[in-house]
Amino acid sequence: MEIFNAILLGAIQGVTEFLPVSSSGHLLLMKHFLDMGEVPILFDVLLHIATLLVVLGFFRRQIFSILRALWHWVQKSIDTEDAYYLRLTVVIIIATVFTVLLGFILNTVDSLHTTSSVSVMFILTGLLLISTKFVKSREDQTPKKRNGILVGIAQGLGTLPGISRSGITITAALWGGIDREKAGELSFLLSIPAILGAFILEIGESGTLTSQMHISAILIGCLSAIISGILSLKLLLWLIRSGKLYFFSIYLIPLGIIGLIWL
Repeated sequence: MEIFNAILLGAIQGVTEFLPVSSSGHLLLMKHFLDMGEVPILFDVLLHIATLLVVLGFFRRQIFSILRALWHWVQKSIDTEDAYYLRLTVVIIIATVFTVLLGFILNTVDSLHTTSSVSVMFILTGLLLISTKFVKSREDQTPKKRNGILVGIAQGLGTLPGISRSGITITAALWGGIDREKAGELSFLLSIPAILGAFILEIGESGTLTSQMHISAILIGCLSAIISGILSLKLLLWLIRSGKLYFFSIYLIPLGIIGLIWL
């Protein structure tokens, strides 16, 4: 892979991983337009790992609080703040289980990984984002177990190219009664085990990856994903707080229609 392609794919990953427009769908279309052939799956996963570093940086306080709460739970010295983060941990575990189960099933259906399918999913994502405009603003609310089930199923559907993982999980959290700020927080905390799991499953391809791509292309692609990811996540968190996620439907729905016509 040329350095330019690695930079481009990295930038696309960084932007689309956080903005609710589907990173996997855009990467699939970009490979199609660039006529790049099969890019190793592990390269896609490494780009996700690069954006995961951005998530860890942005949500380091919440992650530390979860780890602290778990440590206090082991020591049986839980305080009020710990109780919230322990409940949040349970929600994340429940959601991850449902994501894994649904994700494995959906990824065996090859017809859901075509350019036509991606175009349909873009339109569906756009419609989901429009629905967030009609969610009433809610007071601060702790995620509950039922939220874990709902958001976990949503994240499982988000494994399909064209369905935005962030978009569908935030939408599910909002409709499940979680306030906007915590909906965004939950969505990205959920991405941590999902991305790590994908990396573990694909790590066996590392030899194939280094034989097909120069190490410099891999590193530059990941750096590109980190830089674009930082900018995109800042933008997304502002949009979530402002209740303007539906803005992206203006882009996704026409993109899906164009894809169905020309691809």
